[in-house]
Amino acid sequence: MKCIDRILLIVCLISPLYGYSCSKVKRDILFQTSTINALLEGIYDGDVTFGELRKYGDFGLGTLNGLDGELVVLDGKFYQVRSDGIVNPVDSSMKTPFAVVTFHEADKTVMANKSLNLEQLEGYLDSILPSQNIFYAIRIDGTFRYIKVRSVPRQERPYPRLVDVVKNQPTFEFYDMKGTIVAFWLPEYINGINIPGYHFHFLTEDKQSGGHILSVITGDIRIQIDYTSEIHMVLPGSKEFSSVDLTKEKQKELESVEK
Repeated sequence: MKCIDRILLIVCLISPLYGYSCSKVKRDILFQTSTINALLEGIYDGDVTFGELRKYGDFGLGTLNGLDGELVVLDGKFYQVRSDGIVNPVDSSMKTPFAVVTFHEADKTVMANKSLNLEQLEGYLDSILPSQNIFYAIRIDGTFRYIKVRSVPRQERPYPRLVDVVKNQPTFEFYDMKGTIVAFWLPEYINGINIPGYHFHFLTEDKQSGGHILSVITGDIRIQIDYTSEIHMVLPGSKEFSSVDLTKEKQKELESVEK
């Protein structure tokens, strides 16, 4: 694949005139393919291979072309959580329509032995984030007393919109399960580009199960937060992406899909 140069969004306002070198990858950057609004509209095919994506991060989440399951990136390895709950390693030649990755290097670590549901976990994380204006990659390792996840089934053309796909999403429940939450928190101003607030995926310690988190009750956990102030984004070059209307407000639809 050619050096990714279709679009470069640098939130810290570095001018695009400085260029972007594929040979010099900064580690403290979120790298994103496509936009969340495009995914909501059924743009399920992208151009970026996972072989290319791994150059830009060892930690992240997203999905695969055709909306073929949930993506979890942890410790430099890429995992596909299929709709039957089975986890497979992701082949480098496979592609993604939407993914966010970074090189996770913790700036803050907090130990917590608290019984927190998902809303309480979000509130607790809010209390330890230093600012509402930058990006955070959040890794949570430990034991989870209860966790409910989903994965989406692969879609066939013509692709339905995401809000319709998740109406029949398979879900899986675990009790007293060890594993890792891979999460991002992004500011409100990112709306339409990515998900404002929290986005949580999960992978069990044995790497056999996981998915997009719908509900959780935590146990003894370690939270590692990576502060990030830049985001780079590459958009699909497809006709479908070029012609889709991405101007509509989709916040309520996004909340329905996420929760």
